[in-house]
Amino acid sequence: MERSVVKFSHCQKEIFCFSVPEDCPACGESLTGRRLEEAPVCLPSPFTNGHKTSCSFLLTCPQENLDRDIDGQFELHTGISDTRGAVYNYTQCGVRVDWSGWERCLHVPLVRPDMFNLQAQWDQYLQHFSRAPMWDPVWHRFDEESHNCFSFCLRFMNSVLAMQGSACVTGHQFTRSFVLPRVKRASKYTTLCRHIGQRRFYLTGSRREEEDEEDDCN
Repeated sequence: MERSVVKFSHCQKEIFCFSVPEDCPACGESLTGRRLEEAPVCLPSPFTNGHKTSCSFLLTCPQENLDRDIDGQFELHTGISDTRGAVYNYTQCGVRVDWSGWERCLHVPLVRPDMFNLQAQWDQYLQHFSRAPMWDPVWHRFDEESHNCFSFCLRFMNSVLAMQGSACVTGHQFTRSFVLPRVKRASKYTTLCRHIGQRRFYLTGSRREEEDEEDDCN
C-alpha cells in the first residue's frame, strides 16, 4: 500500500514526512502541545488502484517491471478500464482482460460523471472494439512502434469520440496534455518518498522565505 506523505510548517521550513514527529527535525524544538504554523496536510498519492477506476485510461509498469517506479525512464504499459474494474490491454498475444495487476497505476478519467448514456454503453463498446481483427495476432502482429498497447487505447478513445461527434485526438496531444503531467508528478512523489524512507524527513525553505529572497533580488 502506498504510504501517505504529510507536510507541515515549522521554524520557517516546510517539512515532509510519513508522520508528524515529536520534535522538529530542523530546529529540535518539541512539537508536542504546540500550535504549528500550518496544520499538517496529507499529500494525495498520484497512484491509484486501476481496478477501482471506471472508464479510464491507465498507465503502469509492465508485469516484468512491477518493482520499478513510474518515472518515465522505462517503458510503460497502458490499458482501458471498464465499469466493473476489468482492464483491457493489448499485448503480443492479443487483447488481455485483467482483473489484477493494475493495483498501482496512473489514471486519466475518460468519461464525465454526468455522461450516463456513455457509461451505460462503455463495456459494450470496449468488448466489441477488443474483438476486432486488427487486435488479433493472427491478422496483425504487435509492433512496439506502431501497433502497441498505446495504439489500442488511442484508437478506442478516438472511436468513442467519433461516436459522440467529437474531434479525435492525436497520440502527441494526449501524451502532452494528460500523460506527461501525471508521469512527472509521479516521479517527483516517488523521489520524495524514497528520500523520506532513507532519511525520515525532507526539508525545504518556506514559501514566505523563498518569496522574501525573490524580493531581495528584485
